[in-house]
Amino acid sequence: MMQKSEAEIKEKVKENYSQVVEENKSSGCCSSSCCGSSAREEARAKELAEKMDYSQDDLESAFAEANYGLGCGNPGAIANLKAGETVLDLGCGAGFDVFLAARKVGNKGKVIGIDMTEAMIKKAKANAEKNEVNNVEFILGEIEDLPVEDNSIDVIISNCVINLSPAKEKVFTEAKRVLKPGGRLAISDILKAEEFPAAIKANLDNYSGCVTGSIARDELLSILEELEFKNIEVERKSHSDQIVEDWISGIDINEYIYSAYIRAEK
Repeated sequence: MMQKSEAEIKEKVKENYSQVVEENKSSGCCSSSCCGSSAREEARAKELAEKMDYSQDDLESAFAEANYGLGCGNPGAIANLKAGETVLDLGCGAGFDVFLAARKVGNKGKVIGIDMTEAMIKKAKANAEKNEVNNVEFILGEIEDLPVEDNSIDVIISNCVINLSPAKEKVFTEAKRVLKPGGRLAISDILKAEEFPAAIKANLDNYSGCVTGSIARDELLSILEELEFKNIEVERKSHSDQIVEDWISGIDINEYIYSAYIRAEK
């Protein structure tokens, strides 16, 4: 298989995630195969999110329309957010995790969402305006080159996005740069358990589907340790199989990937 360039990978991810917003699709991460009516997709998104540790209160909130069921967990469940904190969401999509975090940090806190997909940022801003949420900001940008000041963030959250980056060390280097001393990571993401079959790797949709861009636990730990993050924890979710079971048909995907919570401190 010819190696895809970073630009090709990013363009494919943008294309697929723009399609999610434009056609109101839901698909447990994002592949080009998602389809269906709006009502059916809303129900599907809620069903997927229920597997990812979101509460019924979260899923029935005014922000539920920002939930496309695209993640692999709930970073807010491990972030231990406090009133007044400044939070950064890497790959915020339409803003679901941003809005949930905004409730926790309160009016004295702030949540910033970064996403490289223009359609997602546009949707997130519309959701904020519609729901009159004033302690959030959505910025078009890339997680490998964050448009955020040094030492300005208390907590970084992210939901199944870093696996999509072809330059993961850059992502974590940037994360360390913008975190305050003692700041923390609270990430839900996909890790690789086994090498993928050639046919799976050859399909670029499987990259934007949060599958073949994943790295192994040891590689992740190596990156975080080299960047001198402390108190690193990587926890495979007990219900990972339920989360990823239908992401790719034709193979037992649970042999190759799993959903994990990742914690660390600067």
